[in-house]
Amino acid sequence: MENNVYFDKKNIVTKSNQLIESSCKLTLQQQKIICAVASKVRITDTEFTEYTFHMKELAELLELNQKGYYTEVRKVIRSLQKQVFTIVDTTDGEIKSKDLNWFYRAEYNETKNTVSLKFAEDLKPFLLQLKENFTSYQLTNVIKLNSSYTLRLYEILKSKAYKKEFIISLEELYRMVLNQYKRYTDFKKNVLERCKKEVKEKTDIEFKYEEIKTGRKVTSIKFIISSNKPVSKLPKDKKIDPQIKEVQDIFTKHDITPLEASCILKDAKENIDLIKQCYSYLLSKNVGNIVGYMRTLVKHFNKPQGNTKVDNFNNFKQRKYDFKDLEKKLLGWD
Repeated sequence: MENNVYFDKKNIVTKSNQLIESSCKLTLQQQKIICAVASKVRITDTEFTEYTFHMKELAELLELNQKGYYTEVRKVIRSLQKQVFTIVDTTDGEIKSKDLNWFYRAEYNETKNTVSLKFAEDLKPFLLQLKENFTSYQLTNVIKLNSSYTLRLYEILKSKAYKKEFIISLEELYRMVLNQYKRYTDFKKNVLERCKKEVKEKTDIEFKYEEIKTGRKVTSIKFIISSNKPVSKLPKDKKIDPQIKEVQDIFTKHDITPLEASCILKDAKENIDLIKQCYSYLLSKNVGNIVGYMRTLVKHFNKPQGNTKVDNFNNFKQRKYDFKDLEKKLLGWD
């Protein structure tokens, strides 16, 4: 296929944390299909639409053999249409659960060799117009993963990355990743250790873990999460621009690379005050993709008020940015 025209691996996947933490018994191929479709949903959308993919492209995503890929991709999609999962919610002391489906419809164009997929309407609260308690990540972080356990654990850890560390009972962890191993030693060897290696090799985070015991038995796990950023390509003898360093210093609770700081500075048109205000606002939110969220914020506000033209954006009088208005419009991702 000449061009990857149906979805971009750099697209952002955004899910509510409630959806991430639900018990969904999915294969790796099923999870990747869901992520691919979710990556085409924008946080500003109010309705689901049909998202079109080339069948060959999905076959490559699922790492299927070229021979007979159409039938195999269709099998995976059909299995998802039959898949039912449960969301549990506690409101006003009442425990309620919903059994949901993933897709409302799958429509195939056999002439163009494409499929159009539409999420079920009941998934709107978990994928559309999310204001808090959601997690975002780039699709490229999960498309190369080789284990359903790794993808599940990656999403869980990504949703907690802002905390940098958290403790979870072994029972709850088993439930969330749908552990099939009876002995903890097998789970540690085949899930925790393998996931630890694969997450570090292929995603934007990495983790360590500590065992917490009750008596001699492991009952909880403490995860320590950190960024796994590529080294920015700066010449060894080149000093970091003072403005870039200033942006890095603003991020008091997060570590960002000079390259990421440079991108944020460019998106903000060198408006340091805007960056400070946006970062202060960001700290009140539960956000997984810190840099992506920041870039969206500053892009939204990067135009000066009025028609006055100046060379340096920072020469404008300090401006108050209407974050409440932004919340009404919600955020869009590039």
